[in-house]
Amino acid sequence: MSQFAFVNELNSALVMDDPLTKGPVPKWQKAKAADRSAWKPKTPNGGDRFIPCRSATDLELGHLKIAVGDSDEENEEFKSTPTKQKEKAMTENLYGKDPSGLRILEFHKKAPAAPEGFQNSLKVVYSQSKTPSAKLNSRYIPQTPDRILDAPDIVDDYYLNLIDWNKNNILAVALRSSVYLWDAGSGSISQLTELEGSDYVCSVSWAGEGDILAIGTSLGNVQIWDAAACKKQRSMDGHSARVGSLSWNSHIVTSGCRSGLLVHHDVRQREHNIASVEGHSQEVCGLKWSPDGKYLASGGNDNLLNIWPSGRDLTVPLYTFSAHQAAVKALAWCPWNAGHLASGGGTADRHIRIWNCNRGLPTYSVDTRSQVCGIVWSSTYKELISGHGYANNQLIVWKYPMMTKVAELTGHSARVLHLALSPDGSTVLSAGADETLRLWNCFTPAAKVKKETKEVKTAETIFKGIR
Repeated sequence: MSQFAFVNELNSALVMDDPLTKGPVPKWQKAKAADRSAWKPKTPNGGDRFIPCRSATDLELGHLKIAVGDSDEENEEFKSTPTKQKEKAMTENLYGKDPSGLRILEFHKKAPAAPEGFQNSLKVVYSQSKTPSAKLNSRYIPQTPDRILDAPDIVDDYYLNLIDWNKNNILAVALRSSVYLWDAGSGSISQLTELEGSDYVCSVSWAGEGDILAIGTSLGNVQIWDAAACKKQRSMDGHSARVGSLSWNSHIVTSGCRSGLLVHHDVRQREHNIASVEGHSQEVCGLKWSPDGKYLASGGNDNLLNIWPSGRDLTVPLYTFSAHQAAVKALAWCPWNAGHLASGGGTADRHIRIWNCNRGLPTYSVDTRSQVCGIVWSSTYKELISGHGYANNQLIVWKYPMMTKVAELTGHSARVLHLALSPDGSTVLSAGADETLRLWNCFTPAAKVKKETKEVKTAETIFKGIR
């Protein structure tokens, strides 16, 4: 290299006006390059979300709607339309004129279905726990009768009272003109009596103690029988029509007639009729003395419920209740709440009403939606059971005092006319117009209940020689 060329190159290297293109990289550039190389986008491994597919969305139509807009006339029409039409217009703006096949967002795969048990009635896909089930009844009540007995020729009449169960475990059943006794302990059957001619039995009622049975007939007589000896003790008159209801209070038996007359008979006296009362304008179909003998309840086909006091003055009712809209046949006194009475109305009423007769006030009422034919209180639980007619012919167990259903027992093919409770309080017997008697173990104490399915026995003809 010539000396002149070397001098020119040295001069150009010392010029400081031009940017430096060679030499070491500055520290600030090294730091910036390091930061960029360290940063990476945090994309999840495997993906924990759905990527929408927008191919089904008509973006051009949406852009056109936004850019062009509607005419003034259309805007005025939009403002004046009802809410539903506005919603329709908004839907068209989002999806187009035919929204059936379009969606704002569409996923390549459908969302997974919820696991079994994690979908409740509100259609919430995921929840913390399974939907809680309804609380089951606290005790077991068999839904089938323990036994079915045959009762041919039982009279299908709502106003009669044809069965009663005494403290010696003897059931009295009236089958037209005859009265039969069934010993529930031994299963033995005996015929107590058979009325002559066209006369038939309309009511039966056991005295509180012993085996004394009162029988009301269609000719208006009241017969007193010693069931143990199968002997009639006396026959008492006083009625001009059939005696459809009977009830005992110690040595006094009260009878109710089709004419509405109540007669109090003292069975110890020769002149048995101690009082006759025009208690109702129509047939007396329900009659019950309270367990303590303090009150007498009478229900009639005139839709009235009368409460009578005990004592010498038996001619004036203490209270008269007119809340029922049909005949009042079903009557039952609460065994563990003195002075409280349950009454049930017929087809036009269908109500069970609870009365506090100590104060003369109603306490509870429930619409059973069916004719109420009979009521029995439980001596084991705070419950009562009712027998019904059309349309289900069922028995219903009610929780007292809320009057909520505990169980519904079905099986009768016709209305349940009568109910009776066993002396131990565990079994309810129902007599139906289908000519069967059914025994239900619905009040068995919890310690004795066995949750075993029992085979229902076939119908037994317990009253032999009837047909």
